[in-house]
Amino acid sequence: MTTPVSIWDLRRMAQRRLPRMLFDYLEGGAEDERTISENVAAFSRIKLLPHRLRDVSRRTTDVDLLGTRIAAPLVVGPTGLNGAIWPNGDTALARAARQAGVPFALSTASNERLEAVAKVGGELWFQLYVVHRQLAERLVDRAANAGYAALILTVDVPVNGKRERDLRNGFQIPFRYSVRTILNALTHPRWTARLLMNGTPMLANLAADDANSLEAQNALLRREMDASFDWDDLARLRDLWPRRLLVKGVCSPEDIARCFAIGAEAVVISNHGGRQLDDAVSPMEILPQVRHLGPVLVDGGVRRGSDIVKAVALGAKAVLLGRSVLYGLAASGEAGASKALSILFEEIDRTLALVGCPAASRLDESFIAASAHLRTLPLAIGPKLEPP
Repeated sequence: MTTPVSIWDLRRMAQRRLPRMLFDYLEGGAEDERTISENVAAFSRIKLLPHRLRDVSRRTTDVDLLGTRIAAPLVVGPTGLNGAIWPNGDTALARAARQAGVPFALSTASNERLEAVAKVGGELWFQLYVVHRQLAERLVDRAANAGYAALILTVDVPVNGKRERDLRNGFQIPFRYSVRTILNALTHPRWTARLLMNGTPMLANLAADDANSLEAQNALLRREMDASFDWDDLARLRDLWPRRLLVKGVCSPEDIARCFAIGAEAVVISNHGGRQLDDAVSPMEILPQVRHLGPVLVDGGVRRGSDIVKAVALGAKAVLLGRSVLYGLAASGEAGASKALSILFEEIDRTLALVGCPAASRLDESFIAASAHLRTLPLAIGPKLEPP
């Protein structure tokens, strides 16, 4: 393929490079995967309203996010098992984010220790899954000592979503090999060679000698979180964590308001990229209802810089990127992740010029056609993940 010019180009490159089991893990969602389609389609229903005869000869994409100036309203969001996509994938993503001037959020399910990734520098956040309470407290303490600027608590995984691609492929870590997966790996020699050279990725943040940590590793791989974690526990975590706290995975206005009442600095409206509950509401459908409650971010379905412009115009402080930057990582490691970010930066800048807004920080709902984001369109069953 020639030089990629869109996130969709990077997706096609990722699909060619990864064995089917790994691409399905990256791409797949819960049950019929309608939520994945809806996350993407929700952006297409929002129509931009350009303003003309404005001086847009000079444009800026930088914004203030929770007291920190970042180069564009986006965050490289927390994703797990990146070492299976590319060796040292977490560090590669962190470096790409630092070079781009945007935050990087490291997942509890990363394949590199949080202390090692912290050495990359930049604006680093740590995402927390609560599997066991004591282990979670140790992770919070380690993240604070390592200098992470923010903690993201993910709250939408009381049980694992039914991800049927993974079930059919027998996907797990360590990898379960079958005749089919071995044959497929052999048809992807570059990925297989890197796996053989670097070894099977493990959950580095949970690796320890005590039985509780081994149990936690197995539980995290099965996405078996502490389903008893409640609002009182969130309040205790707020007291424990000394810096900015974000709560990720909330959708209802009542829950979002309660997060702010407890002391969260921001909320990430999220349906986990369609990987947990199929037919869950799209974050972009909720955003106009809750933007007045406090700083909100969104994730899910972002494939274009114009998507990011729409989200910010409707009140989001920033968007979290998942699959779009992972396509780049899968295609060519750190260089690919950087390419994904540069594509989105250029598209944000171009969209600002075309809608007549000289600065991302000046976006508001005047750049959105009235009621365009409230329209509901029928969806076909199954994911439609790229344009015809």
